[in-house]
Amino acid sequence: MKKEDCFNVGYIAKLHGFKGEFNIFLDVDSPSYYNDLDEIYVEINGELKMYQFDRYSPGNNGKVVAKFEGVEGEAEAKKMVGKSLWLPLAFLPPLSGNKFYFHEVIGFEVEDKTLGTIGEIKDVFDGAAQVLLQVLRDKKEILIPVTDQIITLVDRQQKKVFVDVPEGLVEMYLDPNINSGDKDI
Repeated sequence: MKKEDCFNVGYIAKLHGFKGEFNIFLDVDSPSYYNDLDEIYVEINGELKMYQFDRYSPGNNGKVVAKFEGVEGEAEAKKMVGKSLWLPLAFLPPLSGNKFYFHEVIGFEVEDKTLGTIGEIKDVFDGAAQVLLQVLRDKKEILIPVTDQIITLVDRQQKKVFVDVPEGLVEMYLDPNINSGDKDI
């Protein structure tokens, strides 16, 4: 399985006892959506390796006690502590309306209510203060905040994100007289 076909669902937090079990933390919005997993991918040396569960006991707040088939004893389990856990993108719960997964909108066109087509989404930056769409137009980077006020519609059929950006935001990136530090991509 390739990493780009998967999403990070959590990690192996610590050992649980001495029989090869460990505590998993599912770092997702709705941990209960993943209560019936039979298998999961573990990132080992940059590669994803699939493991079947011998035991999978979900608890509260994304905490799970688990044991993998073929991982016997404390020493083997200890090697897995801290490893990232992955699932195929097909396991993501479906979203509707203006909610979207970051990977889902890469390549979508951005269209503004007033300005028309702005450009294509190249990436989504999840900063501590703000999530931003990185949109490219004529090799110029435009960063658009992801807020309920700005994102008016996500049209998955047309592969478009409709926005209502504040006046001057796009121009700030495109007009060389306004922004002498613009960034070409």
